[in-house]
Amino acid sequence: MDSTEARSLSPVAVTATAADHIESFHKALDLVARERRYLTLMEAFPFPDTQKFVLDMIKQGNPHFVATVEDEVVGWCDISRHFFPAHRHRGSLGMGIIEAYRGQGLGRRLMLAALKQARASGFIRIELSVHADNARAIALYERVGFLKEGVQKRSVLIDGRFLDAVNMAILLDEQ
Repeated sequence: MDSTEARSLSPVAVTATAADHIESFHKALDLVARERRYLTLMEAFPFPDTQKFVLDMIKQGNPHFVATVEDEVVGWCDISRHFFPAHRHRGSLGMGIIEAYRGQGLGRRLMLAALKQARASGFIRIELSVHADNARAIALYERVGFLKEGVQKRSVLIDGRFLDAVNMAILLDEQ
């Protein structure tokens, strides 16, 4: 069965991440990272580090959502609250979707779920950084309400190729 057939037969659920999603989340993160195109990671962190990150996100009440098909994670969106007290109203958004599930509206579903929880948890400002050549992601972020705030020239270096990064943010109290 090819990935198109798999998508048509199995509905995609978007849910808050639970401990039993961690192994599958780690695999999805690694798949997207190894594409060396969308994330600044080149591969997933070691499993124990990923497990600690996700469990800490859940414990702290930070938004962390996964998209699953038959209990396998195919995408995620998370928002990490900033550490310093004067920045606690801010969070950084990270997300990814494995290739077979892109272009299906899943990114929007994940992001809206994470932003809804962020608003309910008292976040005011959500920030992200996206590779400047990722036009689809930038368009999605803009449709959801993110605004471009600046460009970091030659911010990313992957396989000898420099990429600019676009910094974007959304102010949840202005939505």
